[in-house]
Amino acid sequence: MSSPARNDAKLETSNLRAQHFHKTLGRLDIVFLSISAIIAIDTVAQIAAGGGAEAFTWTVIIGITFLFPYALVIAELGSTFHDEGGPFVWVRLAFGKLTAAIATLFYWITNPLWMGGSLVFISAATWSAYIAPLPEGSAGDIAFKLIFIWLAIGTAIIGLKYGKHIVAAGAIVKVALLVIFVVTVVVYAFQNGIHGYAAGDFSPTLGGFLAVTPVILFAVVGFEAPNGAAEEMRDPQRDVPKAIATSGIISILCYLVPIFAILAVLPASKVQGASGFLEAFKEVFSVYGLASGPVMLIAGLLFVFVVLTQASAWMIASDRVQAAAGADGAFFRYFGVFSKRFGTPVRMNLLSGIVATVFCIAATMLLKGSTAAVFTVVLTVAISTLLLSYLVIFPSIVRLRRRYPDVERPFRVPGGRAGLWIAVVIIYAWVVLGSWVAVFPGTLESVFGLKYDFIDTWGVDRPTFEGFTVGTLIVIVVMALVGYYWQRARDRRAEPATEALLEPVRD
Repeated sequence: MSSPARNDAKLETSNLRAQHFHKTLGRLDIVFLSISAIIAIDTVAQIAAGGGAEAFTWTVIIGITFLFPYALVIAELGSTFHDEGGPFVWVRLAFGKLTAAIATLFYWITNPLWMGGSLVFISAATWSAYIAPLPEGSAGDIAFKLIFIWLAIGTAIIGLKYGKHIVAAGAIVKVALLVIFVVTVVVYAFQNGIHGYAAGDFSPTLGGFLAVTPVILFAVVGFEAPNGAAEEMRDPQRDVPKAIATSGIISILCYLVPIFAILAVLPASKVQGASGFLEAFKEVFSVYGLASGPVMLIAGLLFVFVVLTQASAWMIASDRVQAAAGADGAFFRYFGVFSKRFGTPVRMNLLSGIVATVFCIAATMLLKGSTAAVFTVVLTVAISTLLLSYLVIFPSIVRLRRRYPDVERPFRVPGGRAGLWIAVVIIYAWVVLGSWVAVFPGTLESVFGLKYDFIDTWGVDRPTFEGFTVGTLIVIVVMALVGYYWQRARDRRAEPATEALLEPVRD
């Protein structure tokens, strides 16, 4: 494993560090992987449903005040500290192994929870509505969900040499699907006019802000995902910043334009998170007349494929991050092994598949009834776990600037120390707000005297919601601590090397 700096920095000896990784990711591959991770097509309608017309306005604001400084921060981290495992390495170097163990587990587990929850549910609902009926809870429904989960895991297992092409195809289809939708909206508008929101409805309000902030933040993160496979990049020093710039521009456009189109086409009463995107497709595809049925079938198939590759992209990235934690002893070392045949963390991939499967079954049993309720609540669990991980990942750049001032930085957040602090404080404030609203929805509305109907918003009562979300967070923390201390005890008995990843400047 090569050091991110060219300065004789010491590296820790571990199972991961001793492995040779094949350089398979070029700049375009990184762009495709970023687009697959960042553009969460399942959340496009969820954003519109959560905040109505003003969701578009808040997406613009968050795109400017969060996405831009966030991209700058990750561009510096990813091009400077380009070791396999990305976010784990950054936090490990900045704050130590225990902190990295907890943050990394939150980061990783987001994805099997998301895949086993909202992604598989919206895909099953799409298949049932537009391709072939799948009654909820039927053998066909269960089989579809299990096949979906394990196809995504299989894509992660086969290695980047082959898996990157599947992910790239998903990214291309995703962007193409959104472009076709927007073009068709224009044709629809000329033929039928628009009957969505009025112009004045786009004015931002506090209630709309609190409603959509977590899901928008969740939707636009993912720049760091390719760095999970940093040592499989051909030239991360040059490619990471440029890939982030390219994917960032494409991603924000792929949110803003379709969200605006959905809000313009669909009446307010028809914008629903779990089905709103394809409902908008169905509405505008009526311009194709008799061909609208076959076109919708194709759109449904492509939508499921896109969601599948979206899940695969995150599995490819986050499983490597958690495998790095395992290899360094911040988690069970058993899961830090990379397959010699595939070059992938197969044990970690399989664990993700098992977690996703269990969570899918648990979500179905604990949140019986509406698919929309399952989709929304499980998506919120994934939002909360991911945003909480960023509370540790983002500040690592400040600590790393201080501890490793001599490490060569191909890209720096502009503006010197002041520019760095401004960027970090802004994105950190956004994540703190988003995390609170995701875990404890409705509390800030009460503080500001805003009306908030919990059951109407979530489809379940507060005790059920909090039991599911907070209970999940507690289980994750316990899991991280058990993995860390169990492996620490084993390592002490085995008297392992205790060398640091990098030799820092002493405070």
